[in-house]
Amino acid sequence: MIARPHEHGFRVLDGFTRIVRLGEGVSVTGRLGEAAMERTMEALRQCRNKLREHQPARMRLIATEACRAAENGPAFLARVKQELGLELEIVDRRTEAELAVTGCADLIEGAAQGALMFDIGGGSSELAWLDFRGGRPKSQGRMSASIRSWQSLPVGVVSIAEKFGGIDVTPQSFEAMVSFVSEHLRQFRGREKLRQMIGTHPVHLIGTSGTVTTLAGLHLGLERYERQKVDGLWMKRGEVDETMRVLLGMPFERRVGHPCIGRDRADLVLPGCAIFEAIRREWPTERVRVADRGLREGILISLMDADRARTRSTRYPPRRQSNG
Repeated sequence: MIARPHEHGFRVLDGFTRIVRLGEGVSVTGRLGEAAMERTMEALRQCRNKLREHQPARMRLIATEACRAAENGPAFLARVKQELGLELEIVDRRTEAELAVTGCADLIEGAAQGALMFDIGGGSSELAWLDFRGGRPKSQGRMSASIRSWQSLPVGVVSIAEKFGGIDVTPQSFEAMVSFVSEHLRQFRGREKLRQMIGTHPVHLIGTSGTVTTLAGLHLGLERYERQKVDGLWMKRGEVDETMRVLLGMPFERRVGHPCIGRDRADLVLPGCAIFEAIRREWPTERVRVADRGLREGILISLMDADRARTRSTRYPPRRQSNG
């Protein structure tokens, strides 16, 4: 995503997204597979071309769980640098959670005393509990300062699909997925305190991932996916229940043919729903806000905040102490 600062936010100039499943097979072999690396190289070649075209003043290029978990992750990034001239950094799980929070911060309801943000990825899923009872950061770029607790689950849509299957999903296999994820959620620090807060204060879920945006598209009955209708959408608990029920009853070929799912996501959407369902059962809130934004937006906001801070410091340099 390439953007230019605009007023208090940014204006997107260009962007590119492709599902490459880089982590395919990593949960089984511990290594990135050849086919997955080739798909990723081809996508990164497109990114390299866009960067050459726009010549951005600053950029940050990151890799997440697949490269963190894979034994040959660093070797793959060395190949990317050598062949494409792109230098990617493997970010740790906390940084990934903080960037996702920064990217989604302006979708948190103004009256909320707290929020639980989750980002369902391919190989891991990040959770961050935001607590505003002591005050709320004024800047979107500082929202991660309100993280009271966070967790990176070693489960994502690709790893769950590889463990349980994502093509023919029965109610029984779906429940097995949910139970598996729920076991991981038990390690969340402050799990009970968050549940208590949900019972006594206005708290909502905010979800960023292809899983949640797909559910939103299905709920709206869209004939084709439309980001402007999905990003920022509120879904009530009953609406999520009903949409998941419809999706669970949808045969694989219908998922492939559905304009809001498609072949790339057809075998991943129900594993993603199982992760979402485990989170909803652990911390039941009345509403969830859907975010079609996340890490990329978080990176952009962070870069722009740093630039503004640098501009302020050069415009108003610290005064020197005088001996006179």
